[in-house]
This record gives sequence, structure tokens and C-alpha cells, in this order.
Amino acid sequence: MPPDRPPSRRSAVAPFIAMDVMSAAFERIARGERIIRMEIGEPGASAPKPVLDAARAALDHGRIGYTEALGWRPLRERIAQYYADTHGIAVPASRIAITTGSSAGFNLAFLAAFDPGERVAIASPGYPAYRNILAALGLEVVEIETTAETRHAITPAMLERVHAEKPLAGILIASPGNPTGTMMTPEALAALVRAADELGIRFISDEIYHGLVYDGVAETALATSDRAIVINSFSKYYCMTGWRIGWMVLPETLVRPVERIAQSLYISAPDLSQRAAIAAFEATEELEAIKAGYAANRRLLLDRLPKIGFDDYFPVDGAFYIYASVRRFSNDSADFAQKMLAEAGISATPGADFDRVHGPAHIRFSFAGATAEIAEAAERLERWLA
Repeated sequence: MPPDRPPSRRSAVAPFIAMDVMSAAFERIARGERIIRMEIGEPGASAPKPVLDAARAALDHGRIGYTEALGWRPLRERIAQYYADTHGIAVPASRIAITTGSSAGFNLAFLAAFDPGERVAIASPGYPAYRNILAALGLEVVEIETTAETRHAITPAMLERVHAEKPLAGILIASPGNPTGTMMTPEALAALVRAADELGIRFISDEIYHGLVYDGVAETALATSDRAIVINSFSKYYCMTGWRIGWMVLPETLVRPVERIAQSLYISAPDLSQRAAIAAFEATEELEAIKAGYAANRRLLLDRLPKIGFDDYFPVDGAFYIYASVRRFSNDSADFAQKMLAEAGISATPGADFDRVHGPAHIRFSFAGATAEIAEAAERLERWLA
């Protein structure tokens, strides 16, 4: 019998290390160990009560089935209202697509906007799934290293320089960012969007951490250009990670292409999640209380971590991460993270997930959990590193 065919070359992407760390943490939890989990960007809180009530009502009183590929129209209309209320921008519901989490949004954006072999720029450090999805789809990933001088943001000059070396088809930006939580100012974001438009580069804006801002203002790319693709999600601010529901705002020219691809790849996002998600916009009081917990966790860690030795970190403007140097303790953050899990019972994500050059010197702590657990993690770290 002939041997099995090998896996495809496109499947040879790097692992998502944060997920591997999560699996290692769950293995220890299954053995009865108490692990404080700071590896995944997942809210510790449940979905808000109006969301749960809407889901129960949908199960009790309605048939759960397919929706249109672009999504349930009432939800698309409510998201359009969100842009009017939050940003003062008129976005037609016809330009909004509901997706199976933001991950499906990235797949659809990359497939609809780019051809195989085209070059797409991302910031380094950055979310590893960008790099992995682009590579799996046959696109060339161009990582632009950011520095403290630009608050770890890509500037128009940096974009123009990379584009002049070899033309780019797209650029993907997250603000607030992952793993850093660092945010571009509205002026810096607008300048970069305009530069991309002038160069004919497709701009994709990852705005999934909007709503989770502590310093500054999170502006949408749509305030500058209706050519931008915006991707957002109910996972972070709205505490709906496992519901796998997100959305895209598309330029008119990409609506039908995205719809055609979505029809075949996904048919539609989960109907139950869509019906529940519309209620998330009515849960602001509960969600702001959860955000206040993140803010308390942020203050606690920004006070305690420098005293422990993590005094070199990126600006924490939003999201729920601190991306800190481990140079005082180790030259290998992967080894540091493994020892921290085994010896201190804390799981966090080594920086190699986010930056293939400088990542081994950094680690990402997520502070999305309960404040009591974050405080306990700080105590454990201090004892372990003493």
C-alpha cells in the first residue's frame, strides 16, 4: 500500500503558542493543580445578562437555522446604529457582514481583497494569527518592526519605504494592539489610512479591542476612508468569545465578493449567536462594570510588576495585556514561561508568538481575569522570583 500523502505545504504554519500554553495549563488543572491563567485574551466574565436572556428566548420561541450569508439583518442594522452613536459615522447596513468571530473576518478579507503571492504588511510585535492565516492563503507577509519612537505604531514614512522596496497590496493594523495594548492616536491612524489610500494599498483595521481603552481615544479607520475594511468582534468588550460572532464593515466593491466566499465557506454565522449578540448593545452598564475590573487589574499590575522586576513594558493604553521584558530574568521567554507555569502556577504567553526577532526577550500577561486572581498572581511572581 503506498504511503499517505504528506500534509500540504500551506499547513506548515507556526503554532499559535498561546493556545499551546493554554493546553499545558489545562493539563495541570486536570491533575488538580491551581493555575492562574494569564495566557489567553479571554474575558473572565460571562456574557452579559441581556445576551443570555436573548439566547434563551431564541431557543424557547424560535427556530435556529441558517441566516443570509452576510448575516441577520436586524443585527447588521444595529451595528450600523453603533457606528452612528459611537463615531458619528453613517455606515449602511448593506456594507456590514456578520462573521464567525473575527477570525472568519480575516479569512474573508484576505480572500476577497488579495491574490496569492501579494504582499501584506503587519506590525511586529503583532497577533500571530495574522501571519499564519496570510501564509496559509499563499500571501507574502511583510513584518514591519515598530519602535518606542513611534509608540510601536507603523507610520506613513515606514509604509512608503517598504512599499517602495517592493509594492504592497495591503496593510493590517490593530489599535489597541495585541500583544501590547498600545493604541494609535486618532491623528496617527488617520495619517496612515490616508497614506495607504494614496499608495493604492488596501487598509484593514482590526478594531476588536475597541471599548477597552484606558488612556486615549480609539478611533475607527472608517472616520478617514470608506475604502478601509474594518473587522470587529463580540469576543472582547462584549465577553462573547465562545459564541464565535463578529462583524466586518466593507467597501461597496467587496460586499458581493465577501458574500460569495462566505456562502461557500461558512453558509452563515451561527444564528443563535447572532440573535444573542444584538442584545449586547443593551448591556452597557454591565459591560462597563466588567471593564472597570480590567482597569483595576491594570493599575494593580502596573504598580506591582515593576517592583518585581518587570519594569520594561510597552504602553498599556487598552485591551487587557501587558507585554513586558524578561531580560532581567532570562534570555528565553519560552523557557521562562514553562518554568513559571511549573514552579509558580502561572500561565502566560512567551513573546515568540508575537515577534520572531525580539520575542524571546518578552512575555505577555493577560489581565482579563478576576482582580483577586491577578493579585494572587503578583504575589506568586514575587515569591518565585525573590
